Amino acid sequence: MVGAVVVRDGQVIATGYHGRFGGPHAEVEALVRAGAEAKGSTIYVTLEPCCHTGKTPPCTEAIIASGAARVVAAMRDPFPRVAGGGLTRLRNAGIEVAVGLESESAQRLNAPYLKLLATGRPYVTAKWAMTLDGKTATASGDSRWISNTRSRSLVHEVRGQMDGILIGIGTAMADDPQLTARPPGPRVASRIVLDSEARLSPESRLVQTAREIPVLVAVTERAATERREKLAALGCEVLTYPGQGDVPIHALLDDLGQRRMTNLLLEGGGRVLGSFLNAREVDAIDVYIAPIVEGGAPAFTPASGAGNPIMSLASRLEHQTVSLIDGDIRIRGAFPRSWMPLE
Repeated sequence: MVGAVVVRDGQVIATGYHGRFGGPHAEVEALVRAGAEAKGSTIYVTLEPCCHTGKTPPCTEAIIASGAARVVAAMRDPFPRVAGGGLTRLRNAGIEVAVGLESESAQRLNAPYLKLLATGRPYVTAKWAMTLDGKTATASGDSRWISNTRSRSLVHEVRGQMDGILIGIGTAMADDPQLTARPPGPRVASRIVLDSEARLSPESRLVQTAREIPVLVAVTERAATERREKLAALGCEVLTYPGQGDVPIHALLDDLGQRRMTNLLLEGGGRVLGSFLNAREVDAIDVYIAPIVEGGAPAFTPASGAGNPIMSLASRLEHQTVSLIDGDIRIRGAFPRSWMPLE
């Protein structure tokens, strides 16, 4: 997610941003709008300009050709084909370069991209809705609907920005969800089910639409061969992991990262979220708290992992945002991560 601003004599001449994968980069968009006025300007950009030919020509050459005098980049690009090379190319062409202005904000903005490059795994956002007394369903399993209509529409917007949406087999069997964005967003997410024993029903809406929108079923060697083959024959991709236990979270994320998935949304129940928390692989949360009290025993809670023995060890969010959505409270934030290198 990159933007660029062209400034000369203290005035903004033009702006641009990278609108889509394969489209013109932010610097090029801004320079086209600036035209001849870019000569002698300063270009402020979120990320180090690229110096290689990929889906588009190198931005460094467009900057040099524009006659810009100075480039201010919020952060270096860790992508191996750039990684400082863009800044070096600009300096060698006589352009003044500065790096680090608003670097922390830029890194938060591009955290999914940075995590994929640093770890080979997608950025994991956990989403859930709960009551004021912390329930994600009643004792009978009913959860329709905790959040209100507007909140649910925002969830669909988030889905449309994801590469993958993951649930557990319990949620798949109880809710028979589609896990699609309605209306569609800019991305079409693969639907992923943690299903050690391959119990996903061939009649489920996920399986019935697997040839239209990808469905990945993560199983272990516990799963009967005939069940795996049946799901594969119906269009699902079955990922089989060794062992007789649960699907290994790190291995699954490695596989999703190899597919270049950048953003993964967890929509599963407490056991799924608990397993990701145990693995320390939840990067951010997006939670809706409804102004209702269920009142029963806590049969269904957001997370049921190993937890922490004392409250002071609980994971604490950073950079939280809190908003009111027609009465629902929406809380978003990220957890600190060691893979996030600050300039």
